[in-house]
Amino acid sequence: MIVRQLCVRQSRNLLALNRARILSRFNSTEAQVETAVETPTSAPTAQLQRSPPGVGISEEVRSVAQEAWKNREKQRHKFHKLGTVVAHTYEPEDIIKNPPKPQDITLELLLANQTHLGHATSRWNPQNSRYIFGIREGIHIISLDVTAAYLRRAAKVVEEVAARGGLILFVGTRKGQKRCVVRAAELAKGYHIFERWIPGSLTNGQQILGHCDMKVVNALDEELPEFKDTLVDRPVLKPDLVVCLNPLENVVLLHECGLHNVPTIGIIDTDADPTRVTYPIPANDDSLRCVQLIAGILGRAGEAGQRRRLEEAKRGKLTYEPVTEKELRNNPFSGDVSQ
Repeated sequence: MIVRQLCVRQSRNLLALNRARILSRFNSTEAQVETAVETPTSAPTAQLQRSPPGVGISEEVRSVAQEAWKNREKQRHKFHKLGTVVAHTYEPEDIIKNPPKPQDITLELLLANQTHLGHATSRWNPQNSRYIFGIREGIHIISLDVTAAYLRRAAKVVEEVAARGGLILFVGTRKGQKRCVVRAAELAKGYHIFERWIPGSLTNGQQILGHCDMKVVNALDEELPEFKDTLVDRPVLKPDLVVCLNPLENVVLLHECGLHNVPTIGIIDTDADPTRVTYPIPANDDSLRCVQLIAGILGRAGEAGQRRRLEEAKRGKLTYEPVTEKELRNNPFSGDVSQ
């Protein structure tokens, strides 16, 4: 505070001094002009007649102003170097813009994002007893060691599915989960749902998703438009992996995935049923920071798998069994070859 007051006082004194210099020079110049006007036969009269009036005054004022501005900039840069530099500040959007990688998972990171907080003991599901560390003030505490292990396993599953060209679907229908779901899908080059799941999208997908467009791509994800006409009568695609961030509100989705043998990954809180998903992640599904952390880590895992798949494709090696041209041109229902 003292340094700030001294800076303000010194800047005010500097401005007052510069103003006094300008006025004094301006007054002296005016006096010279008046003297020259009174004595028309003197030498200054000829100088005033040769140059327009006021030119010398404006140039002199401009030079003084430039000098004052330079001095003020020097003082400003000098005093800006004083004080401390704040580094490593907390940015709430950083977990979405730059999510951590699976190898960056630590117990401190999980603890800071409220991953360990469960529900009240009266709402617990007994099947989650192996994930619970203890009880504090009537609330179940989830074991962070178990959470880290299950999260690494789920990240490995996402990476391998992405490396083999599988379709990954990220689902998060609670309020505030839209951005992290979209960001995770962008990283993993998958698909996302942040609104209500339409019942029957898997069991009756031809009627619900039949209007959606499909495209054929090569090993480098480049579209092949010559096969677009052969996809008219094709059945709709189904995801190879579903990542559900709130399983309690998407029981119908998990049931349809079970009917079609689609593996699922879900965040299981102490009041959820872990048997509804294939790869549970015991964590706090009510904390937005926890959900964003898990979605970002799984998105990074999918990004690593896609990068590895494209690198292998550039070397001429495929990590999956491709569909042949004959299979694309065959009608999947009648077996006839489409023209």
